[in-house]
Amino acid sequence: MMKEIKLMDIKGVKVGQYENQEAATGCSVVIVENGATAGVDVRGGGPATRETDLLNPINMVQQIHAVMLSGGSAFGLDAASGVMQYLEEHGVGFDMSVARVPIVCGASLFDLSVGNSHVRPDKEMGYKACQDSENDLIKEGNYGAGCGASVGKLLGFEHAMKGGIGTYGVQVGNVQVAGIVAVNACGNVIDYKTQEILAGVNIDKKCVSASQIILDQMDQLRKLPDGNTTIGCIVTNVKLTKAQCTKIAGISHNGYAKSIDPVHTMSDGDTIFVLSTNEVDGMVDAVGILAVEVISKCIQRAIKKAKSGYGLLAYQDLKK
Repeated sequence: MMKEIKLMDIKGVKVGQYENQEAATGCSVVIVENGATAGVDVRGGGPATRETDLLNPINMVQQIHAVMLSGGSAFGLDAASGVMQYLEEHGVGFDMSVARVPIVCGASLFDLSVGNSHVRPDKEMGYKACQDSENDLIKEGNYGAGCGASVGKLLGFEHAMKGGIGTYGVQVGNVQVAGIVAVNACGNVIDYKTQEILAGVNIDKKCVSASQIILDQMDQLRKLPDGNTTIGCIVTNVKLTKAQCTKIAGISHNGYAKSIDPVHTMSDGDTIFVLSTNEVDGMVDAVGILAVEVISKCIQRAIKKAKSGYGLLAYQDLKK
């Protein structure tokens, strides 16, 4: 029997967010103070990431302590420094004799075209997101890394819609899989069951196919608009190796592919991290199946919880 859970229901996992609503940017952090085996898969053509090479199964470090998802494009990677400070102050990290070194991976999305481009997630904002993790609460929509997120930008921002951040989790028996995704796609967001366009390129409050727009203009060799990227993190309590986490990260991108059209474009930096707290035994392929469902639901929730703002129409107001 499958039941819905929160990310924080997985033992040892904390989630925090902080945002500047006026400037339309923010960050979201997933913390596992006792360490988690981790993997990553980067499919988009324009990523902004931190410590992803470390997650290659051939490399030495076996566990990490946090994943930072942020706005601000490459500038936003600085938010991870605040996570480093917070974790060091709390005695979290690998004991290297002279210091404890926490391992913080991260990815950033491009939201500089929304709000104030001169305000980006920084060390202070990352630290405050960690402090927020002590409240055991996740807000969805225009919060954290999803604060300034947008989707469907192929015809310019006057036809784009509001993106956001969403979270969802499931438990089957003792197996838990939960995730968080900040949706800032170049393309449209689709209900993967009904194929309805939930948000994206809209003309007079009617969404049109983003892929068809590209195909209609393909002889123009037009560059896709910059300012995209969907980033997320899956956490499971199932025992996984680094190689298995990496494989699950790749499988999880099927959730992106089911829910975003087009996906993994050259102007997206689509990235998914996978963390294992190594608590219970479970089938790796079962975790992959659940992870795809979780990612898809996170994307839906991000769009459906978002509110109109910054000149961008949200799903909630599309049919009003």
